[in-house]
Amino acid sequence: MFFNVVFCFYLCFSKLYFMELIDANSSDKLVYQHNVITSGRYDYSACMLDILFMVLSCLEKDKLEYTIHTHDIEEITGRKWNYKQLRDATAEIGSRLFEIETPERYRQLWLFEYVDYMKGTGSFNIKINESAKPYFFDLKNNFTALQLKSVLNCSSKYAKRLYAIARQWRSVGTKRFEIQELKQMLGLIDKKGNEQFERISDFKIKVLDIARKQISENTDIELDYELKKRGREFYWITLHINSQKFKQLEIDFEKPLNVQKFTSKLITYGLTQEQAELIAGKEKEKDFDILITELNEKIRQRKLKIENSVGYLIGIYQKKGILPVKN
Repeated sequence: MFFNVVFCFYLCFSKLYFMELIDANSSDKLVYQHNVITSGRYDYSACMLDILFMVLSCLEKDKLEYTIHTHDIEEITGRKWNYKQLRDATAEIGSRLFEIETPERYRQLWLFEYVDYMKGTGSFNIKINESAKPYFFDLKNNFTALQLKSVLNCSSKYAKRLYAIARQWRSVGTKRFEIQELKQMLGLIDKKGNEQFERISDFKIKVLDIARKQISENTDIELDYELKKRGREFYWITLHINSQKFKQLEIDFEKPLNVQKFTSKLITYGLTQEQAELIAGKEKEKDFDILITELNEKIRQRKLKIENSVGYLIGIYQKKGILPVKN
């Protein structure tokens, strides 16, 4: 049995007067990361995390292999990763394991089976390891919703990790860790016990303060922290999480995911759920994108004046016979 997952996203409603229709693109996607992975101990660079989150954003039921285009990463993050950086990053992903602790076991696993860089295409194919599949796909009652653009806009790898942790605990509002526990989760303590940023001042300046600033500026979370001592030493850290509330819709994996994504995209243009489902069920997304491009071009050239963009789109699909005409 496959499960429903809750997607959060912004619903954008706009009136348009010689202005462009909004462009709901891939940057609005959410990725879903199993909480066991969120809490897993691993140390990934910013580039490695960008690749991981891009794969998470593409997840489809029963699919293990995905194609990632470098221009998609660039469009969303505003940063360029060249092929050498990407190859080095995926090589590092392949050499590092996820350490996951559950009530039943302590497991070590590798996320990806292989990565194929397709010469001359600006893309690479990446295959999820079969043993890691449950942690990507078994999302029932145990997931962290991450806004893809938000998490990729955080350049600090510690900000990316702390954002994922904050999203996991956003409904509670606070989460307390032992400082050493959080450092392990951030990959700051290796298996031999060697510790980065051992001085609390360094940990604050180089990890916590940077992460707090980037998360608060780039994401839907306002993050703060409080350090407390046990005896003479700082021992506890409490994360304070202020999360904005957004409208939620259910995404059913039993239905084609591309249709559901298209439905969500249509809703961001101001269409109702029912209207969006009718259009997505009969119209191809690429045809809709062409329509929007053509309309925007006419608007820019002042060949078309639209004061109600939603009503205009509804009229188009009524003429096509896709949406019913009200009597």
